[in-house]
Amino acid sequence: MGRFVRTTAVKVAASFLLAVAAAVVVSSSAALAGPMDMLKRFEEWLAILDETDAKAPVDFGPGPGEKPIPEVVSHRIGLARTMTSAKNQIPRGGPEAKTTGVFGAPVAWPIIPIHALVLPDGRIMNYGSDTTGAQGSKLVYDVWTPALGTGTNAHTVLPNTTSTDIFCSAQSLLPSGDVLAAGGDLTVNGVRNSAINSTTIFSPTANTLTANTPMTYVRWYGSLVSLPNGQLAIFGGRQNVGSLTPPEAAPTPELYDPASKSWTVLTGATSISAFGSGDWYYPRSFLAPGGQVFVLAYNGWTYYVSTAGVGSITKAKAIAPAGDSSLPTVPFAPGKLLSLRLNQQVVVVDYTTATPIVTPTDNMDQVRYWASGTVMADGRVLINGGSAAQNVLTGVAYQAQIWDPATGHWRAGASAVKARLYHSNALLLPDATVLTGGGGAPGPVKNLNSEIYYPPYLYAASGAAARRPVISAIASTFVNPGDTLNITVGATDIISHLTFIRTGSATHSFNTDQRFINLVSTQEGQNVTAVLPSDNTTLLPGYYMLFAFNAAGVPSVATIVNVM
Repeated sequence: MGRFVRTTAVKVAASFLLAVAAAVVVSSSAALAGPMDMLKRFEEWLAILDETDAKAPVDFGPGPGEKPIPEVVSHRIGLARTMTSAKNQIPRGGPEAKTTGVFGAPVAWPIIPIHALVLPDGRIMNYGSDTTGAQGSKLVYDVWTPALGTGTNAHTVLPNTTSTDIFCSAQSLLPSGDVLAAGGDLTVNGVRNSAINSTTIFSPTANTLTANTPMTYVRWYGSLVSLPNGQLAIFGGRQNVGSLTPPEAAPTPELYDPASKSWTVLTGATSISAFGSGDWYYPRSFLAPGGQVFVLAYNGWTYYVSTAGVGSITKAKAIAPAGDSSLPTVPFAPGKLLSLRLNQQVVVVDYTTATPIVTPTDNMDQVRYWASGTVMADGRVLINGGSAAQNVLTGVAYQAQIWDPATGHWRAGASAVKARLYHSNALLLPDATVLTGGGGAPGPVKNLNSEIYYPPYLYAASGAAARRPVISAIASTFVNPGDTLNITVGATDIISHLTFIRTGSATHSFNTDQRFINLVSTQEGQNVTAVLPSDNTTLLPGYYMLFAFNAAGVPSVATIVNVM
Protein backbone atom coordinates (compact mmCIF):
# COMPACT_ATOMS: atom_id res chain seq x y z
CA MET A 1 0.00 0.00 0.00
CA GLY A 2 2.11 3.21 -0.19
CA ARG A 3 4.42 4.44 -2.87
CA PHE A 4 7.12 2.01 -3.86
CA VAL A 5 10.64 3.37 -3.79
CA ARG A 6 11.52 2.04 -7.20
CA THR A 7 11.45 3.01 -10.85
CA THR A 8 10.32 1.24 -13.97
CA ALA A 9 13.95 0.63 -14.92
CA VAL A 10 14.64 -1.01 -11.58
CA LYS A 11 11.54 -3.14 -12.01
CA VAL A 12 12.74 -4.37 -15.36
CA ALA A 13 16.12 -5.27 -13.85
CA ALA A 14 14.40 -7.05 -10.99
CA SER A 15 12.20 -8.92 -13.44
CA PHE A 16 15.26 -10.13 -15.29
CA LEU A 17 16.89 -11.36 -12.09
CA LEU A 18 13.72 -13.10 -11.01
CA ALA A 19 13.32 -14.77 -14.38
CA VAL A 20 16.91 -16.04 -14.29
CA ALA A 21 16.45 -17.30 -10.74
CA ALA A 22 13.24 -19.06 -11.65
CA ALA A 23 14.95 -20.75 -14.56
CA VAL A 24 18.04 -21.98 -12.77
CA VAL A 25 16.94 -22.58 -9.20
CA VAL A 26 14.95 -25.60 -8.15
CA SER A 27 13.95 -25.08 -4.57
CA SER A 28 11.37 -26.31 -2.12
CA SER A 29 8.38 -24.07 -1.60
CA ALA A 30 9.21 -23.68 2.06
CA ALA A 31 12.28 -21.49 1.78
CA LEU A 32 14.72 -19.57 -0.38
CA ALA A 33 18.28 -20.76 0.08
CA GLY A 34 21.88 -20.26 -1.00
CA PRO A 35 22.24 -17.99 -4.03
CA MET A 36 18.64 -16.88 -3.66
CA ASP A 37 19.35 -15.03 -0.41
CA MET A 38 20.86 -12.06 -2.22
CA LEU A 39 17.89 -11.92 -4.57
CA LYS A 40 15.53 -12.13 -1.61
CA ARG A 41 17.23 -9.12 0.02
CA PHE A 42 17.02 -7.23 -3.29
CA GLU A 43 13.30 -7.93 -3.51
CA GLU A 44 12.83 -6.72 0.05
CA TRP A 45 14.64 -3.50 -0.76
CA LEU A 46 12.32 -3.01 -3.72
CA ALA A 47 9.31 -3.45 -1.46
CA ILE A 48 10.18 -0.69 1.03
CA LEU A 49 7.14 1.54 1.26
CA ASP A 50 6.80 5.24 1.83
CA GLU A 51 3.59 5.65 3.79
CA THR A 52 4.00 9.32 4.59
CA ASP A 53 0.59 10.95 4.30
CA ALA A 54 1.94 13.72 2.11
CA LYS A 55 0.10 16.98 1.64
CA ALA A 56 -1.97 16.87 -1.51
CA PRO A 57 -4.90 18.80 -2.94
CA VAL A 58 -8.37 17.44 -2.21
CA ASP A 59 -10.74 16.80 -5.11
CA PHE A 60 -14.43 16.43 -4.25
CA GLY A 61 -15.31 16.06 -7.92
CA PRO A 62 -15.16 19.51 -9.55
CA GLY A 63 -11.36 19.51 -9.36
CA PRO A 64 -8.53 19.88 -6.84
CA GLY A 65 -9.17 22.65 -4.35
CA GLU A 66 -12.76 23.22 -5.47
CA LYS A 67 -15.78 23.03 -3.18
CA PRO A 68 -17.64 19.73 -2.81
CA ILE A 69 -20.26 18.87 -5.41
CA PRO A 70 -23.72 19.71 -4.06
CA GLU A 71 -26.43 17.12 -3.62
CA VAL A 72 -26.41 14.95 -6.74
CA VAL A 73 -28.82 12.18 -7.64
CA SER A 74 -27.45 10.70 -10.83
CA HIS A 75 -27.39 6.97 -10.10
CA ARG A 76 -30.36 5.21 -8.55
CA ILE A 77 -31.04 1.49 -8.37
CA GLY A 78 -33.47 -0.65 -6.44
CA LEU A 79 -32.12 -2.73 -3.60
CA ALA A 80 -31.47 -6.08 -5.25
CA ARG A 81 -32.30 -8.24 -2.24
CA THR A 82 -35.77 -6.73 -1.85
CA MET A 83 -36.50 -6.85 -5.58
CA THR A 84 -37.32 -3.13 -5.71
CA SER A 85 -37.76 -1.96 -9.28
CA ALA A 86 -34.80 -0.22 -10.86
CA LYS A 87 -34.80 3.54 -11.34
CA ASN A 88 -31.67 3.86 -13.40
CA GLN A 89 -30.74 7.20 -14.86
CA ILE A 90 -28.25 5.93 -17.39
CA PRO A 91 -26.53 8.86 -19.09
CA ARG A 92 -27.07 9.03 -22.83
CA GLY A 93 -24.00 8.34 -24.94
CA GLY A 94 -23.13 8.68 -28.57
CA PRO A 95 -23.25 5.84 -31.07
CA GLU A 96 -19.94 4.61 -29.63
CA ALA A 97 -21.54 3.89 -26.24
CA LYS A 98 -22.62 0.45 -27.47
CA THR A 99 -18.90 -0.37 -27.84
CA THR A 100 -17.15 1.74 -25.21
CA GLY A 101 -19.72 2.34 -22.49
CA VAL A 102 -19.92 5.69 -20.69
CA PHE A 103 -18.42 7.17 -17.53
CA GLY A 104 -20.91 9.23 -15.54
CA ALA A 105 -19.98 12.63 -14.15
CA PRO A 106 -17.82 12.66 -11.01
CA VAL A 107 -19.72 12.71 -7.72
CA ALA A 108 -18.50 13.61 -4.26
CA TRP A 109 -17.63 10.75 -1.87
CA PRO A 110 -17.29 11.18 1.91
CA ILE A 111 -13.99 9.24 2.21
CA ILE A 112 -11.44 7.61 -0.05
CA PRO A 113 -12.96 4.12 -0.62
CA ILE A 114 -9.67 2.21 -0.35
CA HIS A 115 -11.61 -0.92 0.70
CA ALA A 116 -15.09 -1.64 -0.69
CA LEU A 117 -17.51 -4.59 -0.46
CA VAL A 118 -20.97 -5.38 -1.82
CA LEU A 119 -23.20 -6.29 1.14
CA PRO A 120 -25.97 -8.93 0.95
CA ASP A 121 -28.63 -6.18 0.72
CA GLY A 122 -26.90 -4.40 -2.18
CA ARG A 123 -25.36 -1.58 -0.15
CA ILE A 124 -21.63 -0.84 -0.31
CA MET A 125 -19.48 -0.82 2.82
CA ASN A 126 -16.24 1.14 2.29
CA TYR A 127 -13.40 2.48 4.38
CA GLY A 128 -9.81 3.69 4.20
CA SER A 129 -9.47 7.39 4.98
CA ASP A 130 -11.05 10.06 7.13
CA THR A 131 -13.37 12.71 5.72
CA THR A 132 -10.44 14.94 4.78
CA GLY A 133 -8.79 12.22 2.69
CA ALA A 134 -6.06 11.51 5.24
CA GLN A 135 -5.04 7.86 5.60
CA GLY A 136 -6.59 5.81 8.37
CA SER A 137 -9.83 4.04 9.30
CA LYS A 138 -9.63 4.50 13.06
CA LEU A 139 -12.22 7.26 13.00
CA VAL A 140 -14.94 6.53 10.43
CA TYR A 141 -16.24 4.20 7.74
CA ASP A 142 -19.02 4.65 5.19
CA VAL A 143 -22.07 2.69 4.02
CA TRP A 144 -23.49 3.75 0.65
CA THR A 145 -27.10 2.97 -0.30
CA PRO A 146 -27.22 3.05 -4.14
CA ALA A 147 -31.04 3.12 -4.07
CA LEU A 148 -30.79 6.67 -2.70
CA GLY A 149 -28.52 7.92 -5.48
CA THR A 150 -25.08 9.45 -5.03
CA GLY A 151 -25.87 12.50 -2.93
CA THR A 152 -24.89 12.94 0.69
CA ASN A 153 -28.23 11.46 1.79
CA ALA A 154 -27.17 8.14 0.22
CA HIS A 155 -24.17 7.81 2.54
CA THR A 156 -24.08 6.89 6.20
CA VAL A 157 -20.71 7.84 7.67
CA LEU A 158 -20.30 6.01 10.97
CA PRO A 159 -17.78 6.25 13.83
CA ASN A 160 -15.30 3.43 14.31
CA THR A 161 -15.79 2.70 18.00
CA THR A 162 -13.28 -0.18 18.18
CA SER A 163 -10.15 2.06 18.26
CA THR A 164 -8.69 -0.35 15.65
CA ASP A 165 -7.32 1.25 12.49
CA ILE A 166 -8.44 -1.12 9.71
CA PHE A 167 -6.50 0.85 7.09
CA CYS A 168 -4.91 -1.65 4.67
CA SER A 169 -6.44 -4.67 6.35
CA ALA A 170 -7.78 -7.76 4.59
CA GLN A 171 -11.56 -7.86 4.19
CA SER A 172 -14.19 -10.36 3.05
CA LEU A 173 -17.81 -11.36 3.61
CA LEU A 174 -18.52 -14.13 6.10
CA PRO A 175 -21.25 -16.74 5.44
CA SER A 176 -23.49 -14.73 7.79
CA GLY A 177 -23.20 -11.67 5.55
CA ASP A 178 -21.08 -9.84 8.11
CA VAL A 179 -17.76 -8.35 7.04
CA LEU A 180 -14.50 -9.65 8.51
CA ALA A 181 -11.58 -7.21 8.52
CA ALA A 182 -8.27 -8.76 9.60
CA GLY A 183 -5.17 -6.82 10.51
CA GLY A 184 -4.50 -3.17 9.84
CA ASP A 185 -2.40 -0.24 10.98
CA LEU A 186 -0.81 0.68 14.31
CA THR A 187 0.89 3.91 15.35
CA VAL A 188 4.05 3.35 17.41
CA ASN A 189 5.78 6.36 18.99
CA GLY A 190 3.90 8.67 16.66
CA VAL A 191 4.83 6.70 13.54
CA ARG A 192 2.11 4.90 11.58
CA ASN A 193 2.13 1.67 9.61
CA SER A 194 3.12 -0.98 12.11
CA ALA A 195 1.08 -4.17 11.82
CA ILE A 196 -1.63 -5.46 14.16
CA ASN A 197 -3.27 -8.83 14.80
CA SER A 198 -6.67 -7.32 15.63
CA THR A 199 -9.77 -8.33 13.69
CA THR A 200 -13.15 -6.63 13.52
CA ILE A 201 -16.66 -7.54 12.40
CA PHE A 202 -19.04 -5.19 10.58
CA SER A 203 -22.72 -6.08 10.92
CA PRO A 204 -24.84 -4.91 7.94
CA THR A 205 -28.05 -5.30 9.99
CA ALA A 206 -26.82 -3.11 12.84
CA ASN A 207 -24.36 -0.97 10.82
CA THR A 208 -21.84 -1.48 13.63
CA LEU A 209 -18.17 -2.38 13.81
CA THR A 210 -17.10 -4.55 16.77
CA ALA A 211 -13.89 -6.16 17.98
CA ASN A 212 -13.32 -9.84 17.15
CA THR A 213 -10.80 -12.58 18.03
CA PRO A 214 -7.22 -11.53 17.20
CA MET A 215 -5.00 -13.52 14.85
CA THR A 216 -1.83 -15.24 16.04
CA TYR A 217 0.34 -13.10 13.76
CA VAL A 218 0.23 -9.36 13.21
CA ARG A 219 -0.45 -8.59 9.54
CA TRP A 220 -0.63 -5.59 7.29
CA TYR A 221 -1.70 -6.19 3.64
CA GLY A 222 -2.83 -9.80 4.03
CA SER A 223 -5.30 -11.57 1.72
CA LEU A 224 -8.44 -13.35 2.91
CA VAL A 225 -9.74 -16.28 0.85
CA SER A 226 -13.16 -17.85 1.42
CA LEU A 227 -13.26 -21.66 1.55
CA PRO A 228 -16.07 -24.12 0.70
CA ASN A 229 -16.64 -25.05 4.36
CA GLY A 230 -17.40 -21.45 5.32
CA GLN A 231 -13.99 -20.82 6.86
CA LEU A 232 -11.54 -18.19 5.59
CA ALA A 233 -7.78 -18.42 5.19
CA ILE A 234 -5.46 -15.43 5.44
CA PHE A 235 -2.16 -15.32 3.58
CA GLY A 236 0.83 -13.02 3.76
CA GLY A 237 1.01 -9.57 5.16
CA ARG A 238 3.86 -7.63 6.72
CA GLN A 239 4.48 -8.06 10.46
CA ASN A 240 6.78 -5.16 11.29
CA VAL A 241 6.06 -3.40 14.60
CA GLY A 242 8.08 -0.31 15.49
CA SER A 243 10.93 -0.72 13.02
CA LEU A 244 9.45 -0.70 9.51
CA THR A 245 12.47 -1.66 7.42
CA PRO A 246 13.42 -4.06 6.14
CA PRO A 247 9.92 -5.50 5.63
CA GLU A 248 9.32 -8.63 7.70
CA ALA A 249 6.94 -11.03 5.99
CA ALA A 250 4.31 -13.17 7.71
CA PRO A 251 4.96 -16.47 5.91
CA THR A 252 2.54 -18.68 7.85
CA PRO A 253 -1.17 -18.70 6.85
CA GLU A 254 -3.98 -18.87 9.38
CA LEU A 255 -7.49 -20.29 9.21
CA TYR A 256 -10.55 -18.52 10.65
CA ASP A 257 -13.63 -20.45 11.78
CA PRO A 258 -16.68 -18.14 12.02
CA ALA A 259 -18.59 -20.66 14.13
CA SER A 260 -16.06 -20.64 16.97
CA LYS A 261 -14.52 -17.25 16.11
CA SER A 262 -11.10 -18.89 16.39
CA TRP A 263 -7.88 -18.82 14.37
CA THR A 264 -5.70 -21.87 13.60
CA VAL A 265 -2.09 -21.53 12.45
CA LEU A 266 -1.30 -23.53 9.30
CA THR A 267 2.32 -24.32 10.18
CA GLY A 268 2.63 -26.86 7.37
CA ALA A 269 1.98 -24.15 4.78
CA THR A 270 4.71 -21.79 6.00
CA SER A 271 6.58 -20.52 2.95
CA ILE A 272 9.09 -17.72 2.52
CA SER A 273 9.19 -18.21 -1.24
CA ALA A 274 5.40 -17.89 -1.58
CA PHE A 275 4.66 -15.27 1.09
CA GLY A 276 8.02 -13.65 1.81
CA SER A 277 10.05 -10.97 0.05
CA GLY A 278 7.62 -8.77 -1.91
CA ASP A 279 4.99 -11.50 -2.03
CA TRP A 280 3.68 -10.71 1.45
CA TYR A 281 1.82 -7.76 -0.10
CA TYR A 282 -1.80 -8.85 -0.69
CA PRO A 283 -0.77 -12.26 -2.09
CA ARG A 284 -2.74 -13.15 -5.23
CA SER A 285 -4.55 -16.16 -3.73
CA PHE A 286 -7.67 -17.87 -5.07
CA LEU A 287 -9.76 -20.93 -4.30
CA ALA A 288 -8.98 -23.57 -6.93
CA PRO A 289 -11.31 -26.28 -8.25
CA GLY A 290 -10.91 -29.19 -5.87
CA GLY A 291 -10.55 -27.03 -2.76
CA GLN A 292 -6.90 -26.00 -2.58
CA VAL A 293 -5.80 -22.37 -2.76
CA PHE A 294 -3.83 -21.30 -5.82
CA VAL A 295 -1.17 -18.61 -5.36
CA LEU A 296 0.38 -16.63 -8.21
CA ALA A 297 3.50 -14.91 -6.89
CA TYR A 298 4.77 -11.61 -8.25
CA ASN A 299 7.96 -13.29 -9.48
CA GLY A 300 5.78 -15.61 -11.58
CA TRP A 301 6.08 -18.75 -9.46
CA THR A 302 2.89 -20.68 -8.71
CA TYR A 303 1.79 -22.70 -5.67
CA TYR A 304 -1.05 -24.82 -4.33
CA VAL A 305 -1.91 -24.57 -0.62
CA SER A 306 -3.96 -27.13 1.27
CA THR A 307 -5.75 -25.82 4.35
CA ALA A 308 -6.49 -29.30 5.72
CA GLY A 309 -4.98 -30.15 9.11
CA VAL A 310 -1.89 -28.04 9.72
CA GLY A 311 -1.78 -27.14 6.03
CA SER A 312 0.75 -27.83 3.29
CA ILE A 313 2.14 -26.05 0.26
CA THR A 314 3.41 -27.34 -3.08
CA LYS A 315 5.25 -25.39 -5.71
CA ALA A 316 3.75 -25.95 -9.17
CA LYS A 317 5.79 -26.25 -12.35
CA ALA A 318 4.20 -23.34 -14.19
CA ILE A 319 6.00 -20.00 -14.24
CA ALA A 320 4.38 -16.75 -15.40
CA PRO A 321 6.20 -13.59 -16.47
CA ALA A 322 7.22 -11.36 -13.57
CA GLY A 323 4.44 -9.18 -12.24
CA ASP A 324 3.93 -6.50 -9.63
CA SER A 325 1.73 -5.86 -6.62
CA SER A 326 0.36 -2.74 -8.32
CA LEU A 327 -1.02 -4.68 -11.29
CA PRO A 328 -4.40 -6.45 -11.12
CA THR A 329 -4.99 -10.19 -11.42
CA VAL A 330 -8.64 -11.04 -12.08
CA PRO A 331 -10.42 -14.42 -11.57
CA PHE A 332 -12.64 -14.25 -14.66
CA ALA A 333 -13.85 -17.89 -14.70
CA PRO A 334 -13.64 -20.93 -12.41
CA GLY A 335 -9.95 -21.83 -12.18
CA LYS A 336 -8.81 -19.09 -14.58
CA LEU A 337 -7.05 -15.76 -14.05
CA LEU A 338 -6.34 -12.77 -16.25
CA SER A 339 -3.09 -11.29 -14.92
CA LEU A 340 -1.39 -8.04 -15.92
CA ARG A 341 2.37 -8.47 -15.67
CA LEU A 342 5.37 -6.18 -16.18
CA ASN A 343 6.18 -4.63 -19.56
CA GLN A 344 2.49 -4.55 -20.55
CA GLN A 345 2.37 -8.34 -20.76
CA VAL A 346 -0.93 -10.05 -19.99
CA VAL A 347 -1.41 -13.77 -19.42
CA VAL A 348 -4.23 -16.20 -18.78
CA VAL A 349 -3.45 -18.69 -16.01
CA ASP A 350 -5.51 -21.89 -16.02
CA TYR A 351 -5.21 -23.62 -12.63
CA THR A 352 -7.92 -26.22 -13.06
CA THR A 353 -5.25 -28.97 -13.01
CA ALA A 354 -2.21 -29.80 -10.89
CA THR A 355 0.04 -28.24 -13.53
CA PRO A 356 -1.22 -24.73 -14.28
CA ILE A 357 -1.07 -23.50 -17.87
CA VAL A 358 0.16 -19.96 -18.56
CA THR A 359 -0.91 -18.56 -21.92
CA PRO A 360 -0.10 -15.09 -23.29
CA THR A 361 -3.02 -12.98 -24.43
CA ASP A 362 -3.00 -9.54 -26.04
CA ASN A 363 -0.75 -6.98 -24.35
CA MET A 364 -2.17 -4.09 -22.34
CA ASP A 365 -2.37 -0.72 -24.14
CA GLN A 366 0.06 0.94 -21.72
CA VAL A 367 1.70 0.45 -18.33
CA ARG A 368 -1.06 0.77 -15.71
CA TYR A 369 0.36 0.75 -12.19
CA TRP A 370 -2.50 0.70 -9.65
CA ALA A 371 -5.20 -0.01 -12.20
CA SER A 372 -8.30 -1.95 -11.11
CA GLY A 373 -9.67 -5.12 -12.71
CA THR A 374 -13.39 -5.99 -12.54
CA VAL A 375 -15.41 -8.86 -13.98
CA MET A 376 -18.50 -7.26 -15.49
CA ALA A 377 -21.98 -8.80 -15.61
CA ASP A 378 -21.35 -10.43 -19.01
CA GLY A 379 -18.01 -11.99 -18.04
CA ARG A 380 -15.82 -9.48 -19.83
CA VAL A 381 -13.05 -7.84 -17.79
CA LEU A 382 -12.81 -4.08 -17.28
CA ILE A 383 -9.41 -2.54 -16.58
CA ASN A 384 -9.62 1.10 -15.55
CA GLY A 385 -7.20 3.63 -14.16
CA GLY A 386 -3.49 3.38 -13.49
CA SER A 387 -0.52 5.31 -14.77
CA ALA A 388 2.86 4.76 -16.42
CA ALA A 389 4.74 5.65 -13.22
CA GLN A 390 4.02 4.68 -9.62
CA ASN A 391 1.29 6.94 -8.21
CA VAL A 392 2.24 10.12 -10.03
CA LEU A 393 0.37 12.04 -12.70
CA THR A 394 2.64 10.74 -15.46
CA GLY A 395 1.16 8.76 -18.30
CA VAL A 396 -2.25 8.62 -16.61
CA ALA A 397 -4.60 6.05 -18.16
CA TYR A 398 -8.00 7.70 -18.34
CA GLN A 399 -9.40 5.41 -21.04
CA ALA A 400 -10.64 2.03 -19.84
CA GLN A 401 -9.92 -1.24 -21.62
CA ILE A 402 -12.26 -4.24 -21.99
CA TRP A 403 -10.95 -7.80 -22.41
CA ASP A 404 -13.14 -10.46 -23.98
CA PRO A 405 -12.36 -14.01 -22.75
CA ALA A 406 -14.04 -15.44 -25.87
CA THR A 407 -11.50 -13.79 -28.19
CA GLY A 408 -8.54 -12.88 -25.99
CA HIS A 409 -8.61 -9.37 -27.43
CA TRP A 410 -8.93 -5.92 -25.89
CA ARG A 411 -11.07 -3.05 -27.05
CA ALA A 412 -11.01 0.56 -25.90
CA GLY A 413 -13.64 1.64 -23.42
CA ALA A 414 -14.84 5.10 -22.44
CA SER A 415 -12.57 7.66 -20.80
CA ALA A 416 -12.92 8.80 -17.20
CA VAL A 417 -12.33 12.34 -16.00
CA LYS A 418 -10.33 11.53 -12.88
CA ALA A 419 -6.98 9.83 -12.48
CA ARG A 420 -7.44 6.59 -10.52
CA LEU A 421 -4.05 5.70 -9.08
CA TYR A 422 -2.85 4.29 -5.77
CA HIS A 423 -5.70 3.61 -3.31
CA SER A 424 -8.34 3.86 -6.03
CA ASN A 425 -10.96 1.14 -6.32
CA ALA A 426 -13.55 -0.47 -8.59
CA LEU A 427 -16.49 -2.75 -7.83
CA LEU A 428 -19.30 -4.33 -9.86
CA LEU A 429 -22.67 -3.13 -8.55
CA PRO A 430 -25.98 -5.04 -8.56
CA ASP A 431 -27.33 -2.86 -11.39
CA ALA A 432 -24.46 -4.11 -13.64
CA THR A 433 -22.58 -0.80 -13.52
CA VAL A 434 -19.10 -0.41 -12.02
CA LEU A 435 -18.27 1.94 -9.17
CA THR A 436 -14.84 3.50 -9.74
CA GLY A 437 -13.45 5.90 -7.19
CA GLY A 438 -10.85 7.10 -4.76
CA GLY A 439 -7.13 7.44 -4.99
CA GLY A 440 -4.71 9.30 -2.73
CA ALA A 441 -3.60 9.05 0.91
CA PRO A 442 -0.86 9.74 -0.03
CA GLY A 443 -1.39 12.00 -3.07
CA PRO A 444 -0.86 13.14 -5.73
CA VAL A 445 -4.55 14.05 -5.30
CA LYS A 446 -6.90 13.02 -2.51
CA ASN A 447 -9.85 11.89 -4.59
CA LEU A 448 -12.94 12.24 -2.42
CA ASN A 449 -15.00 11.43 -5.49
CA SER A 450 -16.20 8.56 -7.62
CA GLU A 451 -17.40 7.93 -11.18
CA ILE A 452 -19.94 5.30 -12.23
CA TYR A 453 -19.01 3.34 -15.35
CA TYR A 454 -21.96 2.23 -17.51
CA PRO A 455 -20.78 -0.73 -19.62
CA PRO A 456 -21.62 -1.18 -23.32
CA TYR A 457 -24.28 -3.79 -22.58
CA LEU A 458 -26.52 -1.06 -21.12
CA TYR A 459 -26.78 0.81 -24.44
CA ALA A 460 -28.69 0.52 -27.69
CA ALA A 461 -26.99 1.27 -31.01
CA SER A 462 -28.30 4.85 -30.88
CA GLY A 463 -26.48 5.58 -27.62
CA ALA A 464 -29.71 5.64 -25.63
CA ALA A 465 -30.23 3.32 -22.70
CA ALA A 466 -31.29 -0.14 -23.85
CA ARG A 467 -34.51 -1.70 -22.60
CA ARG A 468 -33.61 -4.05 -19.78
CA PRO A 469 -35.19 -7.38 -18.87
CA VAL A 470 -36.63 -7.70 -15.39
CA ILE A 471 -36.36 -10.41 -12.75
CA SER A 472 -39.75 -9.91 -11.12
CA ALA A 473 -39.63 -12.88 -8.74
CA ILE A 474 -37.38 -15.72 -7.59
CA ALA A 475 -38.47 -18.97 -5.94
CA SER A 476 -35.84 -18.61 -3.23
CA THR A 477 -32.82 -16.42 -2.55
CA PHE A 478 -31.26 -19.27 -0.54
CA VAL A 479 -29.85 -22.12 -2.63
CA ASN A 480 -27.32 -24.95 -2.49
CA PRO A 481 -24.84 -26.11 -5.14
CA GLY A 482 -26.66 -28.32 -7.64
CA ASP A 483 -30.04 -26.66 -7.02
CA THR A 484 -32.25 -25.38 -9.82
CA LEU A 485 -32.82 -21.64 -9.92
CA ASN A 486 -36.39 -20.61 -10.73
CA ILE A 487 -37.09 -17.01 -11.66
CA THR A 488 -39.92 -15.06 -13.21
CA VAL A 489 -39.13 -12.41 -15.83
CA GLY A 490 -41.10 -9.70 -17.58
CA ALA A 491 -43.99 -10.65 -19.84
CA THR A 492 -42.11 -9.76 -23.03
CA ASP A 493 -38.58 -10.72 -21.92
CA ILE A 494 -36.81 -13.40 -23.94
CA ILE A 495 -33.85 -14.57 -21.84
CA SER A 496 -30.73 -15.93 -23.55
CA HIS A 497 -28.78 -16.89 -20.43
CA LEU A 498 -28.09 -16.11 -16.78
CA THR A 499 -24.83 -15.12 -15.13
CA PHE A 500 -23.85 -15.62 -11.51
CA ILE A 501 -21.16 -13.34 -10.05
CA ARG A 502 -19.97 -13.53 -6.46
CA THR A 503 -20.20 -10.18 -4.70
CA GLY A 504 -16.88 -8.40 -4.73
CA SER A 505 -14.46 -7.21 -2.07
CA ALA A 506 -11.79 -4.98 -3.57
CA THR A 507 -8.72 -3.13 -2.39
CA HIS A 508 -5.25 -2.25 -3.70
CA SER A 509 -5.86 -3.40 -7.30
CA PHE A 510 -7.10 -6.79 -6.05
CA ASN A 511 -10.51 -8.42 -5.67
CA THR A 512 -10.15 -11.98 -4.40
CA ASP A 513 -13.89 -12.58 -3.78
CA GLN A 514 -15.29 -12.04 -7.27
CA ARG A 515 -15.86 -15.09 -9.48
CA PHE A 516 -17.97 -15.47 -12.62
CA ILE A 517 -20.17 -18.41 -13.63
CA ASN A 518 -22.14 -18.55 -16.86
CA LEU A 519 -25.46 -20.44 -16.48
CA VAL A 520 -27.31 -22.19 -19.29
CA SER A 521 -31.02 -21.44 -18.89
CA THR A 522 -34.32 -22.62 -20.30
CA GLN A 523 -37.49 -20.54 -20.59
CA GLU A 524 -41.18 -21.40 -20.66
CA GLY A 525 -43.34 -18.31 -20.79
CA GLN A 526 -42.15 -16.01 -18.02
CA ASN A 527 -40.46 -18.81 -16.09
CA VAL A 528 -36.69 -19.26 -16.47
CA THR A 529 -34.71 -22.07 -14.88
CA ALA A 530 -31.02 -22.94 -14.63
CA VAL A 531 -29.12 -25.66 -12.79
CA LEU A 532 -26.30 -24.48 -10.55
CA PRO A 533 -22.89 -26.25 -10.52
CA SER A 534 -22.91 -29.02 -7.93
CA ASP A 535 -19.25 -28.65 -6.94
CA ASN A 536 -18.85 -26.20 -4.06
CA THR A 537 -15.26 -25.47 -5.06
CA THR A 538 -16.65 -24.12 -8.34
CA LEU A 539 -19.78 -22.59 -6.85
CA LEU A 540 -18.12 -21.32 -3.69
CA PRO A 541 -20.70 -20.62 -0.95
CA GLY A 542 -21.43 -16.94 -0.44
CA TYR A 543 -23.50 -14.17 -1.97
CA TYR A 544 -23.97 -13.93 -5.74
CA MET A 545 -25.49 -11.39 -8.10
CA LEU A 546 -27.85 -13.16 -10.52
CA PHE A 547 -28.24 -11.35 -13.86
CA ALA A 548 -30.70 -12.30 -16.62
CA PHE A 549 -29.63 -11.34 -20.16
CA ASN A 550 -32.05 -10.87 -23.02
CA ALA A 551 -31.41 -11.82 -26.63
CA ALA A 552 -29.85 -8.40 -27.27
CA GLY A 553 -27.24 -9.01 -24.56
CA VAL A 554 -28.72 -6.54 -22.08
CA PRO A 555 -28.71 -7.55 -18.38
CA SER A 556 -31.36 -7.11 -15.73
CA VAL A 557 -30.70 -5.55 -12.37
CA ALA A 558 -29.35 -8.41 -10.26
CA THR A 559 -31.06 -10.33 -7.53
CA ILE A 560 -28.62 -11.25 -4.74
CA VAL A 561 -28.72 -14.96 -3.93
CA ASN A 562 -27.16 -16.69 -0.92
CA VAL A 563 -25.41 -19.96 -1.84
CA MET A 564 -25.32 -22.05 1.32
